[in-house]
Amino acid sequence: MSKEQLTFYFTNDLHSHFLQWPKVAAYLLHKQEIHKENRDIFWTVDIGDHVDRSHPITEASRGKANIDLLNQLNYDVVTLGNNEGITLSHDELYHLYDHANFSVVCSNLESLDGQLPAWLKRTEIKETASGIKVGFLGLTAPFNAFYELLDWHIDNEFDVLDRYINELEKETDIIVLLSHLGISVDQEIARRYPAVDIIMGGHTHHLLEKGEMVNHTLITAAGKHCFYVGEVTVEWNHEENRITKLNGYAVDLRDKIPDLHTEQYIQTLFDQSRKYLDNVIVKANKPIEVKWFANTPIIQSLTTTLRKWTKADCAMLNAGVLLESLPAGPITYGDIHRICPHPINPVLVDLKGDELIEVIRASLSTDFTELKLKGFGFRGEILGKMIFSGLDVITDFHRNGGEYVKAVYEQNGKQIDPDKTYYVATADTFTFGRLLPEIAKSTTKQYFVPEFLRDLLAETLIQQYPS
Repeated sequence: MSKEQLTFYFTNDLHSHFLQWPKVAAYLLHKQEIHKENRDIFWTVDIGDHVDRSHPITEASRGKANIDLLNQLNYDVVTLGNNEGITLSHDELYHLYDHANFSVVCSNLESLDGQLPAWLKRTEIKETASGIKVGFLGLTAPFNAFYELLDWHIDNEFDVLDRYINELEKETDIIVLLSHLGISVDQEIARRYPAVDIIMGGHTHHLLEKGEMVNHTLITAAGKHCFYVGEVTVEWNHEENRITKLNGYAVDLRDKIPDLHTEQYIQTLFDQSRKYLDNVIVKANKPIEVKWFANTPIIQSLTTTLRKWTKADCAMLNAGVLLESLPAGPITYGDIHRICPHPINPVLVDLKGDELIEVIRASLSTDFTELKLKGFGFRGEILGKMIFSGLDVITDFHRNGGEYVKAVYEQNGKQIDPDKTYYVATADTFTFGRLLPEIAKSTTKQYFVPEFLRDLLAETLIQQYPS
């Protein structure tokens, strides 16, 4: 046998989108069965962000149900994404993969308390029956502003590659990188490290229906939510001792028939999650109204809780973080999770008075309030009206109906001083991207972890409806 084919299947960025998972199961289990019958060489891997606490099953199990699902589909190697890394407490991540039947490879995760979990591997080498050695590395995105608050640290990806790549090159025939870093970083790695043969990528939710060759490296990715599954085939020439063919593509699963057993198991997981989600937090004596384009008592109270909890001068939250109203009666943790599902943490930023006024102006624009945001932790429909606490914002309307800021006052009645520094509490969503540039570029950001906004919502309701 002079030539041999190796096949890799990969998923990335499921984000607990479990409606799609039975289709993934049907496809992978079918492929695995065929390969086993033919005694082919194949591996199944995941590139991270399988976990997302916006789903009630993941919320209730703190991600362990996701590991059960990966186990059921016979995964071989996974790496972790930022949703595994920074939306769980230190202890929850430390034990997340305790019952995994696969290898967890993350080459750049460090523990600041000196205790690394038993499941963590820096690299993994798989050897075929014919002697082909495949080396796996895993790299995850360095959100250290969050990781370090949770007693973890993510090393720079290039420093880590410098540390391991030469050793792997000597010990293996093929090097595979599981990259939760994003497409631009993947391309740079391919340019710098010709020894890396295959990069299976994620994080930026990019879809490459056909693999992209950068120098001698194949870059692949399968979008988000597992509407696609990635597939890579390698032809290895034993006589020449090298790869002679390398192909990658993403397979569209949207029209596939789902696996019934997996659908039933996900329903079982959901039923199990009810034990946690059905816990009653408070009993409301009247309906709790939510409106995305108006100030309601609940969003105002939540914004005030945020200000007091962070000890800020003022706070601001967009009304769209609350998705729907609640009727009078018992309110469970599941209700709170349903109306505030986002994995969003509170953050405290420093802003000069003139920057604060500019943020307020931008947040009142139609472009902001009507934005259908996807990403940055936001799992709602629309940003909605910005609500303030600790500030008195005086507005008026132009003839065309647009709202504008006439004046902004501190809680004590003094007008905002353009040169004074204010401590402003808000959602960490606004520290990313270009939604509110003054907040994103603030040099002082204090994130609060592992608490989410919904934890503050629960506290707000408990204060309003004491038992």
